[in-house]
Amino acid sequence: MARTPADITIPDLSGKRAVVTGASDGIGLGIAARLAAAGAEVLLPVRNPRKGEEAITKIKQLAPHADLALHSLDLSALDSVAALGETLRNEGRPIHLLINNAGVMTPPERQTTADGFELQFGTNHLGHFALIAHLLPLLRAGQARVTSQVSISANRGAINWQDLNWERSYNGQNAYSQSKIALGLVGLELDRRSAEAGWGITSNLSHPGVAPTSLLAARPEVGRDRDTVGVRLIRALSSRGILVGTVDTAKLPALYAATAPDALGGRLYGPSGPGHLGGAPAEQKLYTRLASVEAAQRIWKISEELTKVSIPAR
Repeated sequence: MARTPADITIPDLSGKRAVVTGASDGIGLGIAARLAAAGAEVLLPVRNPRKGEEAITKIKQLAPHADLALHSLDLSALDSVAALGETLRNEGRPIHLLINNAGVMTPPERQTTADGFELQFGTNHLGHFALIAHLLPLLRAGQARVTSQVSISANRGAINWQDLNWERSYNGQNAYSQSKIALGLVGLELDRRSAEAGWGITSNLSHPGVAPTSLLAARPEVGRDRDTVGVRLIRALSSRGILVGTVDTAKLPALYAATAPDALGGRLYGPSGPGHLGGAPAEQKLYTRLASVEAAQRIWKISEELTKVSIPAR
């Protein structure tokens, strides 16, 4: 068993193959490290090879015998997602855990992906949808658990059905909320479709609460050359143990959702503290914006059309 102080216990994952997106830093790096320490073979699909190598070095410091592999992936480019899918399918090895953790948050100006989609919708949602589709045979073979990382922002805003790419009027926070609502709806729909078709996949959702991660920090690649006021405030509260979580606690809901024997498909897991901003992970009430089966089926169909990747019913 793998355990750290004031933390959850992770089952022995020896013989399991895990894929964690966004594992080169922040919460994703912490998730990958814990899975590796528990015995899983962990695949780190990264956009930046240098950051990927640095992540492997950090994980090896914590778990010297970690079984790790770097792969190239840019979730904002569907060709890159397809290439990773082809590589892993050619390897032919089952995947037992998929944690859709990577994300980009609130670029100050509207940006687009390589395929012309609004950056957050294209990366956070469509990239992960396409990844699930390309890996589906391996997920079925591994009777996988898929955990998609949403956000408390999925409890506000809405899907802008008439302008999914925010071409008419851009609001970074609203576009971020849409991307996480869409990802959450698809994660829940995957669980329903698996149950109906007998795929053997269980799919659930997690969210990290609020913690001083890199999402709101200075990120020149998204047009933000300095830390936001929000992340500076979050850092101050976190360092004092007030209300919000830490980077260490923020990784726990996804780890719990992905590995706990009593974590179920079709459920949402997040911090259990006040406002679900920090604290130990636990199941929480599903956000109202994620409850509509009709909306889930609608965004699933749209996602198939936009990514040109279909997931067969059987």
